[in-house]
Amino acid sequence: MNDPMMKAVLHDRFGGPDVLYVGRVPRPEPSPGEVLVRVRAFSVNGGELAARAGRIRLLSGRKFPQRVGLDFTGEVAALGAGVTRSAAGDRVWGVLGRTSGFGSAAEYLTVPAERTGRLPDGLDLVDAAALPVATTAITALRDKAGLRPGERLLVRGAAGGVGNAAVQLGRAYGAEVTALARASNLDFVRGLGAHRAVDHRTVRPAELGRFDVVLDTVGTDLRAFRRLLNPGGRMVTITVDLNRPAASLGYLAASTVHGQGRVRFFSGNPTRAHLDDLARHVVEGKLSPAVDTVFTLEQTAAAHQALEAGGVRGKYVVEVA
Repeated sequence: MNDPMMKAVLHDRFGGPDVLYVGRVPRPEPSPGEVLVRVRAFSVNGGELAARAGRIRLLSGRKFPQRVGLDFTGEVAALGAGVTRSAAGDRVWGVLGRTSGFGSAAEYLTVPAERTGRLPDGLDLVDAAALPVATTAITALRDKAGLRPGERLLVRGAAGGVGNAAVQLGRAYGAEVTALARASNLDFVRGLGAHRAVDHRTVRPAELGRFDVVLDTVGTDLRAFRRLLNPGGRMVTITVDLNRPAASLGYLAASTVHGQGRVRFFSGNPTRAHLDDLARHVVEGKLSPAVDTVFTLEQTAAAHQALEAGGVRGKYVVEVA
């Protein structure tokens, strides 16, 4: 670690994947309560695509260069003052917090120690990068929706990062799982444990039947999917329609304010407790990583392009050499 600089993926303007490039920036030093992580891998997430394209400028700001990368796996390289529950060499994973922005697409990052968790023994660091977002699925199904054995669960976007985890968890929690995905991914979601796999482009929502829980990872047509809920049913969405964000957020607010209260929106923001919970799910066999393709750091733009094209099976992971 003699070199004070490191590689990181940057962009100097908003735009398509082609705006991304690998540059050199100062290697960070951990502040009190933080750890310095040598990043081994990260995955590509939908939120950072929107930020890179300039669709959430109110959150990302307009100051450049900007960074990408939200989750990570790696090893603890150094400790900030006051950190006692981590040690140099620990294999860890985590997700940058809401106030941290993006930046895991780099050789090193600093993060509050309480936002890291230890990887289960034997779990590969690259494969593991597909799993930190699964904390969102755990929270959505178990804590927000209160999914119970025997209930009927519908997962929209079932082949994606959160969706594939939700299919696995729904089966593990004893639910009857219907997975919505594109035709080319139906066998994939069946392999994850879905009892029923449906091509979302050929079946209208009203033809799907009724459900006790709907987990939405897409953000569009919320009214149509809400109508599928049984009495006492619960719908959880983890995103909004980025083409109509104001209308989407307005609908979500109204669905609770007017006493119906069956649609909940939340954004994952995992702490060490969530990551330790994730590790238990992996050890117990309830969750396994689903990696579609592994890219190099220099291929991060290609990974963004692939995710935007659609059809991912699990996660696109970038390995940091």
